[in-house]
Amino acid sequence: MILPAQAIRRLAQAGMIEPFTERGVAFGRSYGLGPCTYDVRLKQDIWLWPFWGRLASTIETFDIPNDIVVEVKDKSSNARIFVLVQNTLIDPGFKGGLTLELTRFLPWPVRLRAGMPIAQLKFSELTEATEMPYRGKYYGQSAEPEPARYEAA
Repeated sequence: MILPAQAIRRLAQAGMIEPFTERGVAFGRSYGLGPCTYDVRLKQDIWLWPFWGRLASTIETFDIPNDIVVEVKDKSSNARIFVLVQNTLIDPGFKGGLTLELTRFLPWPVRLRAGMPIAQLKFSELTEATEMPYRGKYYGQSAEPEPARYEAA
């Protein structure tokens, strides 16, 4: 079940999203709580070069409950200028900063500013809490962009 605004708000106020913003506007784009999503903001200024990817992080950090899974999605306003977020999942039990993988699909660079709304998160409730909460290699990662880590065989 996809969570509505009031459920996201309750979970955020209990510590799931820090800092939590009801709703705001920055750089002409909205962020914070939406009808059934939460829009996050970029933590640092970056240049996104044509047809290249770049790691970035969000201002917000997360402590996801064991019965919630989060989908990272493109923010429509950014997708319309071909700044795309690689759509990933935040597993139940994850705690830490969020690293985003960004790509630009136009032949000129774009500067993305700290505080700019960058992606939207969709929260879904599991039928029950997972017996395997996330404690993997990115658990507790910093609020700075984290490169890929590989597990030992």
